[in-house]
Amino acid sequence: MTDYNAIAEAYFVAWNETDAAARKGLVEAAFATGVSYRDPIMQGDGHAGIDALITGVHGQFPGFRFKLKGKADGFGDNIRFSWGLGPDGAEAVIEGSDFATIKDGRLSLITGFLDKVPG
Repeated sequence: MTDYNAIAEAYFVAWNETDAAARKGLVEAAFATGVSYRDPIMQGDGHAGIDALITGVHGQFPGFRFKLKGKADGFGDNIRFSWGLGPDGAEAVIEGSDFATIKDGRLSLITGFLDKVPG
């Protein structure tokens, strides 16, 4: 049985880590080798590409954190979950939903959708 919430939480732990050295292992644990990420404004491939995306988000939104909204849902090797991004302890400024395939318990192909963005 796949623990979809644990997979989503590992995703957010990696995205929320600001220390590059610590994040390297978290990215490798959460994302499959050959991972591909796409959303309307950014894309990245492989562990280095994911790390570059995370670094960019931290640069653009210092102090913001990703949080899982509700619970992750999935079947087979597919997962979906919604998230919010904002300052710790405050309402999310940006919200989205991600859909992904899972390979060997890690995220492999991720498509992100932005549900709420600032004007």
